Amino acid sequence: MTESDPQLERIRKLLAKAEDPAVTEAEAEAYNKKAAELVARYGIDQAMLAAAGATSDDIGTLKIPMNDPYSRDKASLLTSVAYPLRCRTLLHRFGQKVDSVTVFGFRSDLGRVELLFTSLLLQASTQLTRVRPDGFFPGESLAAYRRTWLHGFARAVHERLSEAEQEAVRTAASGAKSAELVVRDRAQLVQHAFDAEYGGLRSAAPRRLSGSGYLDGHDAGTRANLDPSALTRRLKALR
Repeated sequence: MTESDPQLERIRKLLAKAEDPAVTEAEAEAYNKKAAELVARYGIDQAMLAAAGATSDDIGTLKIPMNDPYSRDKASLLTSVAYPLRCRTLLHRFGQKVDSVTVFGFRSDLGRVELLFTSLLLQASTQLTRVRPDGFFPGESLAAYRRTWLHGFARAVHERLSEAEQEAVRTAASGAKSAELVVRDRAQLVQHAFDAEYGGLRSAAPRRLSGSGYLDGHDAGTRANLDPSALTRRLKALR
């Protein structure tokens, strides 16, 4: 996913429109949704090229460090990005802290996961410093509220990416092998590779979160920028 990629260039233009203060919130959401669709289409295109033998796309791993505070919740956000993009995750935990996450998947999908997660984590972290409980639940801690806020944000991102990926499969041009079969085969190959490496591990018990921030976080996640090149643009602007 290079800077010169024409698909990413189109995404950049859409997000530039979405960021224009002159557009309405509905128009901005439409531009963001279209950007997510193009990100998904990029993944389908790479999968079809690899299936046709036009490119090489092997299964690999990517290890991403997690930092406190809220390392477990940040790891959950990464998983919420990875699974719709046909990748799997392994959390490396030390007590209640997640030190890092290993992501399994095809390399073109790992690239999408890393870029999207980095951008979304920056967006979430920026908003997290400002959000506060509204006082409806007296005595609620700020940490509890923020954990559920991140949970809601991650869930909304997962829903949006899942919808975009499914739509990209439905609308992909048919070839010698349908996009649906290609995607299914790739997902199975990733799952088999993951199981072969870590199939003996037990899944962690579900967490019980007590804060009231889920709906606020979910609302923020529905508006989050899903442009994978957004972080690159921000970094350039700071130089």
